[in-house]
Amino acid sequence: MIVEVRKAQRSDNEKIAHFQEEMAFETEGINLNANIIRAGIDAVFDDAAKGMYFVAEIDGIVAGSLLITYEWSDWRNSWVYWIQSVYIDKAFRRKGIYKEMYEHIQRLAEADAEVAGIRLYVDKTNVKAQKTYASLGMNGEHYQVFEWMKNS
Repeated sequence: MIVEVRKAQRSDNEKIAHFQEEMAFETEGINLNANIIRAGIDAVFDDAAKGMYFVAEIDGIVAGSLLITYEWSDWRNSWVYWIQSVYIDKAFRRKGIYKEMYEHIQRLAEADAEVAGIRLYVDKTNVKAQKTYASLGMNGEHYQVFEWMKNS
């Protein structure tokens, strides 16, 4: 099985939107507004400053996607990539697809002198994901994420 990781194209929009809808329901039991999620994905394709999507393909089938957004670190005078919206299709899980995607992003970060590293956040109850991230050398020892979000 060969996994090809590539920067997503606008033609991947529907698959990415489907993945986001599946993830929201699977992880939080919520149904996303399809129009809002599609507009949000389009906004990333319309404005590269918002981020960039990547997809993993196996034999031409999109098996997973993730979004990279950017945080400016004054401590490092560099950017930090935030991995967000990770989803691997259920049929392709536990096959190393996320590992391939993460290593691709890591290589991009290592090759860019303006990028200091990679971060992500994970639900405290998502133990499988935490084990995956730890197995790739990431740690969750430094920060806890707090948030305030307007009701939609």
